[in-house]
Amino acid sequence: MKEKDMFKVNGFLGVLLFILLGAAAVIGVRQFTLYENYVLLVLGVLCGLVMFLILTGFTIVQPNQAKVFTLFGRYLGVIKHEGFYLTIPLTVRKTVSLRVINFNSDKLKVNDLEGNPIEIAAVVVYKVVDSAKAVFDVENYKGFVHTQSETGLRHVASQYPYDNMNNDYEISLRQHSDEVGDELTKDLQKRLELAGVEIIEARIMHLAYSSEIASAMLQRQQAKAVLAARKVIVDGAVMMVKSAIDQLKEEGIVELDEEKKAQMVNNLMVAIVSEKGSQPVINTGTIY
Repeated sequence: MKEKDMFKVNGFLGVLLFILLGAAAVIGVRQFTLYENYVLLVLGVLCGLVMFLILTGFTIVQPNQAKVFTLFGRYLGVIKHEGFYLTIPLTVRKTVSLRVINFNSDKLKVNDLEGNPIEIAAVVVYKVVDSAKAVFDVENYKGFVHTQSETGLRHVASQYPYDNMNNDYEISLRQHSDEVGDELTKDLQKRLELAGVEIIEARIMHLAYSSEIASAMLQRQQAKAVLAARKVIVDGAVMMVKSAIDQLKEEGIVELDEEKKAQMVNNLMVAIVSEKGSQPVINTGTIY
């Protein structure tokens, strides 16, 4: 089912026709009363029936709104432009909003790519672009959007890990929210095209580990942060020790053999890397 334009005329022209028919009906009845002219009576009654039919053909379309028309079960067309119109009488009209709609999904419990249970929720921004599909191709387009959004969110969440701890994956849910949101938008657009809906944006609004593994994963993240910090400290300590030994050697301050050099490296590394302040030991030489 696709959109097609509904036959319509300006509503004020319809009002003018309604007034003229009303005047004709009154004149016909009056002439019958005065002269008992049955022809004029029949014309007056017909004008009254036409007035009733015209009255059922008036419709008002609000901005960012569409009306879908059917006549005795047959689809006739759609009016999407705001205004006051006269259309085919006795039609059934269904109003569809063309405004942008925000939908916040419930928090879903799913397994990520690594099998970790996570909680995830998304916000979906969409609008109806084909009102005929929204009315006739699905039972309830808003309910269809809600159901398919949750299905698409589950599918996308299972394709990526929560976090890229070991740099094994290019994309993770926590670190690449924009890329995941774009993928979710594409997935939902394929699912909701049937309902005549356009997905404007889809983004993750809530992401967390499930309560049963949250504490363990927090410890894992803390351990990773500690290891990263220790690596920075060790790399800096190595550079400092190398610089100190090279400077002593270049300026000839002291001659160090391999054993003393190794001892000096050990002492400097312990002093720099240690979390607690080291106590200096002053070498005063040999006392006889």
